[in-house]
Amino acid sequence: MKYIRTPKPKRERSHIPARLNILFFFVFLLLAALVAQLAYLQIMNGSKFRADVDSTDSAVVTSAVPRGQIYDSEGRLLVANSANSAIVYTKSVGVAAATMRKTADELAKYVTIDESGMRKRDYADYYLADKDNEKAVIAQLPKALQTTTDTSKQYKAEVAYAVKHLPDYSDREKTAAAFYKKMNGAAQLTTVYLKDRDVTRDEVAQVGEHLTSMPGINLGTDWDRSYPNGKSMLSIIGTVSSEKTGLPAETVNEYLANGYARNDRVGTSYLEKEYENVLKGAKSRTKVGIGSNNNIVSQTTEFKGEQGANLNLTINSAYQKKVDADVQRVFNQARSAGMTNVSDGAYAVAMNPHTGAILAISGLHQDDKTHTITNDSLGVLNRSFAMGSIVKPAMVLGALQDGVITVNNNTQADTAIYLKNTPVKKSDYGINTFSSLNATKALEVSSNTYMMHLAMKEGNADYVPNSHLIMNKDIFTKMRGYFNQFGLGQKTGVDLPGEITGQEGPTTMDGLFQVGSALDLSYGNFDTYTLIQAIQYVSTLANNGYRMKPYIVKSISQTLSNGSQGPVLDTTTPTVLSKIKNNQAQLNLVKQGMWQVVHGTSGYATGTALQSLNPGVAGKTGTAQTFTPDPTNPNGKPIEAITQSFIGYAPAKNPQVAVAVVVPNLGKMSSYAYDIAKLMFQDYYSLYNVPKEKNYNAKAANPG
Repeated sequence: MKYIRTPKPKRERSHIPARLNILFFFVFLLLAALVAQLAYLQIMNGSKFRADVDSTDSAVVTSAVPRGQIYDSEGRLLVANSANSAIVYTKSVGVAAATMRKTADELAKYVTIDESGMRKRDYADYYLADKDNEKAVIAQLPKALQTTTDTSKQYKAEVAYAVKHLPDYSDREKTAAAFYKKMNGAAQLTTVYLKDRDVTRDEVAQVGEHLTSMPGINLGTDWDRSYPNGKSMLSIIGTVSSEKTGLPAETVNEYLANGYARNDRVGTSYLEKEYENVLKGAKSRTKVGIGSNNNIVSQTTEFKGEQGANLNLTINSAYQKKVDADVQRVFNQARSAGMTNVSDGAYAVAMNPHTGAILAISGLHQDDKTHTITNDSLGVLNRSFAMGSIVKPAMVLGALQDGVITVNNNTQADTAIYLKNTPVKKSDYGINTFSSLNATKALEVSSNTYMMHLAMKEGNADYVPNSHLIMNKDIFTKMRGYFNQFGLGQKTGVDLPGEITGQEGPTTMDGLFQVGSALDLSYGNFDTYTLIQAIQYVSTLANNGYRMKPYIVKSISQTLSNGSQGPVLDTTTPTVLSKIKNNQAQLNLVKQGMWQVVHGTSGYATGTALQSLNPGVAGKTGTAQTFTPDPTNPNGKPIEAITQSFIGYAPAKNPQVAVAVVVPNLGKMSSYAYDIAKLMFQDYYSLYNVPKEKNYNAKAANPG
């Protein structure tokens, strides 16, 4: 029996097309690539990208702190900070104009500000911040502008239309527009003041109660400079910009590069400007968290900020007030006498000759046209004058260095000098008053001829009366070199901005060497000097030859958390800039002459107005003939005037104070500079309880 094998059933073939298999294969590859990328992101570079995310989700906001304060030498507060309540706004990242407008509208319900400075353009920006308003304006624009992709061009057209079609805003809406302007002008994550003056208690309460409905708005504190002892020293201390004016335009880039914001307050003049880095303090730092909608969601204070350091000055404000009053009083006397029609004003400075510490600095500037007077203490270092005979002690010491005279051989014939085609060159007293003079007597009577003869000897002059004078052409360089040793014609380095050098007269004219001008230079009627140079010069004489650097900031200190003075951070050390090349015997000779200026027995002694002071004063008077433009006719003939000056130190035996005074362009010879100097010495004696000398004799030789 045959068995028939049942055939094997055929396997059904797959119904999945080949194309689908290929598709699955590519999906597999994509999934593998995705897994690889996720591994790359999370495992290989997870920490890096996490840091990147964190950095974009947070930022640091800085806020200003109070400036440092300024005290006088006795610890009296001259410049303080007065706190004001303020409404501030911190602008979030990418905040929409509509959001800012809504916040401004809400704030205007509770706070009012002066919107007088608003322009139509500002109201147009506020109007367009409302999306419905903007859509309505766009619909009025030409079709080409409605569809343009140039958004700046479109917005410019929107503004132009809105300016012409602004609604009549209510007072509240005008206030809101003013707030919007400030908010819109702020940079992202910067804090600006919306109102920092005259914020009422009710406004503070209302804003505090509704802070949650006004994103970015907060209550803050603003600081104003205040002057507990008055503003008499403002021309030394200087001023600070307001939050509105912010950084000075001429130096804005420099400040921005150093981390300032555009609305930061900075010193704009004098001490406030010179010591900006000290006074500004360190801003507070707050780390803010930014949510997905770009709103600030958290704030963490990283650094509370540190108030600026304080300046402690060398100036005693009580003495400063007296010196200011002295200058004002005497200049008013000169005005009443009709002596100041073309005068620039009056200037005075006092200094410790051993340290360079400035004790008082005062100045009045008179406008030669209107005759209005302004405080101008800094004129002591940024105005220069021909000082006249105060240079004569330096002239004698230069001649001693040059060897044309000696301590034991310094007598010269006191004869006038006659040059061809030139008016006679002589002293203020009559010709032939003295047949000869020694150095001390020449200083006492302020002999011009004595100094001119010294200059001719230094220049190896070939002099024949009524003929041309021939001198070495290095005479100007030589004489100015001697004067420079004392600081005359040199910047002193004082720690105040704006110091100038003064002016040197021309040594040639039309190619010809001006020999006669060298003679004028010898008695102070040629080059110009500042009064700060004069005080450095007389201090060098008083301290026996050390040229000290003047300074006005004694030390820098911190402020404690309770507002009191903290530890000293830095102290100014007296600085010797140079030592003159004269020996003590030579210095004593000149100092004896300066004593005789005030206490001499000759009827021609020029400084006897100060003779009654006890202890005694040593000094030198100065008178220069000057020419100043006629204020009523600038193109007309210059007006001849007299500039009067004085330098001195006291007590002569052991100097504690040096003074320098100049009253420029007076109508005629007078004693106003000496009067100011006398009052300054008297006030110093009284304030510092300087004891009188027993058995004082004004005619006695200088005991020092």
